[in-house]
Amino acid sequence: MTRSSGTVGVHRPVQRAAQAVGIVFLLVGVLGFVPGITTDVGQMTFASHESGAMLLGLFQVSVLHNVVHLLFGVAGLAMARTTPGARNFLIYGGVVYGVLWIYGLLIDPSSAANFVPLNTADNWLHFVLAVGMVALGFLVGRDRRTV
Repeated sequence: MTRSSGTVGVHRPVQRAAQAVGIVFLLVGVLGFVPGITTDVGQMTFASHESGAMLLGLFQVSVLHNVVHLLFGVAGLAMARTTPGARNFLIYGGVVYGVLWIYGLLIDPSSAANFVPLNTADNWLHFVLAVGMVALGFLVGRDRRTV
């Protein structure tokens, strides 16, 4: 098994980065359901801008929002098993968050289109995630031997 083969069991920096991002998503997904860390958990809806729950009192969350974080975390850990998978998770996951950032900027926060739900803090966090994940995918995921 060579380091460049992308096989399971090899832990290149891009794989560690994808694992770390996946773990953070899992943690955020779980914490979105924890009273005290998430305020007004009793006002959490499945999916709607009317969800009153706020992760850390700042980020509006719903059951759907938390489940998406959990799924992203599972995907990150699963894809981190190989070097190409880890790189793809970071780059394409970052692109997804970039699209979500633009979506959040364009929709009316009080409309039915805000089904995730998203607020200003979520929007800017999605921007940071998009830039950070794509940067990690390209910078940590590149093969240094070809440079």
